[in-house]
Amino acid sequence: MGRDARESRPVIALDFPNKMKLVNFLAKFPVDERLFVKIGMEIFYQEGTDIVKFLKDLGHFIFLDLKLHDIPNTVKSVMRCLAKLGVNMTNVHAAGGIKMMEAACHGLIEGTLKDQKIPKLIAVTQLTSISEKSMKKEQLISVSLKESVVNYAQNAKKAGLDGVVCSALEVEKIKAKTAADFICLTPGIRPMGESANDQQRVLTPSKARKLGSDYIVVGRAITQAKKPYQAYQRIKEEWNKKER
Repeated sequence: MGRDARESRPVIALDFPNKMKLVNFLAKFPVDERLFVKIGMEIFYQEGTDIVKFLKDLGHFIFLDLKLHDIPNTVKSVMRCLAKLGVNMTNVHAAGGIKMMEAACHGLIEGTLKDQKIPKLIAVTQLTSISEKSMKKEQLISVSLKESVVNYAQNAKKAGLDGVVCSALEVEKIKAKTAADFICLTPGIRPMGESANDQQRVLTPSKARKLGSDYIVVGRAITQAKKPYQAYQRIKEEWNKKER
């Protein structure tokens, strides 16, 4: 996927504690609206693989955000299982190293059913809740935050992954050091005037587009809005608005 083929829909982070709350949220959207949604650890660990099947049966695209980080053999085995679910995208932590990421790729390939596409595989670089100060103090990484992120991205590219999760602030440098079609999925997106909450590196949809993001992830600005569908439409419009 290159910049001209960016995903036109914002990816909605379905950070709900159970299926009932998720169903109530989806009921506020037109039944024929095909969404790109992110299933995170909270609801996946509560509802299991059934929540993936439920959303797939509704026709939605799925980013399964479990951020695997373990020894290569374990990650390979888990990815082989996740591939059978038919999700569109999943991820690992780049901190697990090149061998772990390579194992994840092999697991996805081996586990994907013949009539399905191999899911896109991306790596988490530094969480958008991490500041440079906390990275240096807690992780003992001496380089800048941007250098750390770019290094993780280069390792992911070497391992054969499709892209990374990063802040939009790092996209330009990542693409320069990897490839123009290397996916940059950016969380921490907020419309103008929204609270940053626990995120540190936050940007608006229009700014993320300008900086070259291929996917944006939006959570509370949609899921906690009084009118979620209208909030989704506004963010989608801003994300797809071309500069004059």
